[in-house]
Amino acid sequence: MHGRVKLKSTAQQEEEKRKEREKKLKIYVAARDACFSKRKEGICDDEALQLTQQLLSSNPDFATLWNYRREILMHLETVKDEEEIQKVYISELSFLESCLKVNPKSYGSWHHRGWVSARLPRPDWARELSLCDRCLSLDDRNFHCWDYRRMVVKMSGVPVDQELAFTDRLIGSNFSNYSSWHYRSTLLPLLHPESPEPPSPCREPPHSSLPPSPQTHSHRVCEEQLLKEYELVQNAFFTDPNDQSAWFYYRWLLGRAEREEMISCVYVSREEERVAVAFSRPVNAQSVGLLLVLDGQPQRVEWTSVHPRFKHSPVWICALPPGTISDMTNEHNLTVHWTEKHTHRDCALYTGRTESWCRDSATDQELFRSELSVEKTSVLQSELQSCNQLQELEPLNKWCLLTIILLMRALDPLGYEKETLAHFQTLKEVDSMRCAYYSDLCSKFMIENTILKMEYAEVRVFSISDKNLTTLCLLDQLLLVTHINLSSNQLQRLPHQFAMLQCLEVLEADNNSIESLEGVYHLPKLEEVLLKNNKISTVADLQPLASCPKLKRLDLRGNPVTQTANVESELAELLPSVTDLLL
Repeated sequence: MHGRVKLKSTAQQEEEKRKEREKKLKIYVAARDACFSKRKEGICDDEALQLTQQLLSSNPDFATLWNYRREILMHLETVKDEEEIQKVYISELSFLESCLKVNPKSYGSWHHRGWVSARLPRPDWARELSLCDRCLSLDDRNFHCWDYRRMVVKMSGVPVDQELAFTDRLIGSNFSNYSSWHYRSTLLPLLHPESPEPPSPCREPPHSSLPPSPQTHSHRVCEEQLLKEYELVQNAFFTDPNDQSAWFYYRWLLGRAEREEMISCVYVSREEERVAVAFSRPVNAQSVGLLLVLDGQPQRVEWTSVHPRFKHSPVWICALPPGTISDMTNEHNLTVHWTEKHTHRDCALYTGRTESWCRDSATDQELFRSELSVEKTSVLQSELQSCNQLQELEPLNKWCLLTIILLMRALDPLGYEKETLAHFQTLKEVDSMRCAYYSDLCSKFMIENTILKMEYAEVRVFSISDKNLTTLCLLDQLLLVTHINLSSNQLQRLPHQFAMLQCLEVLEADNNSIESLEGVYHLPKLEEVLLKNNKISTVADLQPLASCPKLKRLDLRGNPVTQTANVESELAELLPSVTDLLL
């Protein structure tokens, strides 16, 4: 028995561990309280620096202590010379490395390191880049380190091509690296930007030569580099078809560029004496400097969004003073100036015309697909063939199916419509958890296609019945539509954006599941609403229709509301203009 270590019971071990934890906790709490007391008294001495270091070494996510530590260091800057401050901050960087070993993803530690590096009299950026390399070699998805690296790169002026080569190395060692792919997407537009397009004929020259802001950067990549990127990413997803990161990057490569900020349409109605203006993006017309000039005279008008819920909207309307344009024998020339963006659009209302408009069509603006060069079309066609081959090997791979759809959209959205619908159906089956997402995305693509077909036919009727639509979008593109047919879909509501259809006269939405009409609001020309076999359950659900002054015909057959008592009299009171009510 002699010389043998006596084994302690589990109960004894747990009791000793508990006592040890209590001892450490008492020391920690005492140090914390001492720090709080010193900070309250405004004491910024070396002892406070040591106390915060002691606490943060064991718990680097204590934000209040990092704040106190920065206060102490800023105080030391006022009482020490530059050489001493250099040593203090070098010591601080070493301390931070020990904190990052405790928690490599500590928000406080990385933020404080960025703060220290920015205040260091003589920073060693090469050392900081080396630290980032070491941290990313341990965890290439540490987004705290990626954020810090971007700051270091910016401060030290590392060339963009050098950083792009860095992403090459990381992606080459591990294709499954979201952060590297994302970083690459931010570098490419800087290193290989697309050649600037000639200015729009409606765009006025700016009044100053200020440099373009980051918000106006197009984020487009030149075609030559894009073709190289397709090859790189194809290698990645053929290596591991089920890895998401490369597919996401590929989707970015296929994405459409941001639209030019412009006035896309101006509509004027002689009868309502109203002007509607559509923009390429949602704006607040009351703050962006919108000026209406009629026959050479600036007009004092009040711009309002199409629905009170919108402070920012792609469509804005204004009423002209009574009698301004009502005389059919007069011709009028109207110009809308968007002074903030130095652009304008003209519109002429000719004699005998009740309305007029000036707009760019979706086909002219290439809203739903980019105009492809012969070379790029050939490459994308080859990419599509490669994805089809991969899909034969991996028939249930959702990323491959979705990418095939996107390639078809980029090449010929109308020509591949049938195949696109079939692939969406397969996607819903193999990835049923995201069935609703695929249904909404398919709805968006079908709406895009229908807009293109409508514009090619040069009509103002938008018919998209029996397409299994689950959502409505791109409604700002339908400003001029007079007749819309949404029947036999799966719509549950007509959203607030529906109020952008300022020229709408007939709404057909039979055989849906519509419960809400919140978007049928102040449509000045709406005369007929067909809602047979929907889920309108109360008269209150029809309240938005009361804002449509010309409504004459309403079909509510097959809706629960028709079973409520006194429904006919209540509707007559709510909608006095309706003369043809079908219940």
